[in-house]
Amino acid sequence: MTKTHDDIDSPLLERCREKGLKMTGQRRVIAYVLSEADDHPDVEELYRRAIVIDPKISVATVYRTVRIFEEQGILQRRNFGSGRARYEATDHGQHYHLIDVASGKVEEFHDGELDALLQKIAERMGYDLVTTRLEIYGRTGKARA
Repeated sequence: MTKTHDDIDSPLLERCREKGLKMTGQRRVIAYVLSEADDHPDVEELYRRAIVIDPKISVATVYRTVRIFEEQGILQRRNFGSGRARYEATDHGQHYHLIDVASGKVEEFHDGELDALLQKIAERMGYDLVTTRLEIYGRTGKARA
């Protein structure tokens, strides 16, 4: 079944509404594609996914929309060392990233022990922890069981 612009709804679209953004049909498609992503797509990948739903979307529209979403705090730009900006929703929850330096694959994870350790480090240094951002770069190897 093909989706029409009016059929599309997503958590990201709701955040756009809350921010008072005008949501054209093409912006709705881009918000939907971003909400459905289980990876961290760059603009070119977003474009490839969006044109499956609406072939009339231009790559320029995707760039403009991503910029607007980022300016409004709806999207967060990430750079995992590949030289291209990748994106994820800002309401994605607290998590960390493990990046495979060989393949570029990004795995998200959450670790309560790490959260507690980072909190202790901040307190020891006299700070109240507000937020964290952690990217770990590694290579798969024999140690994986």
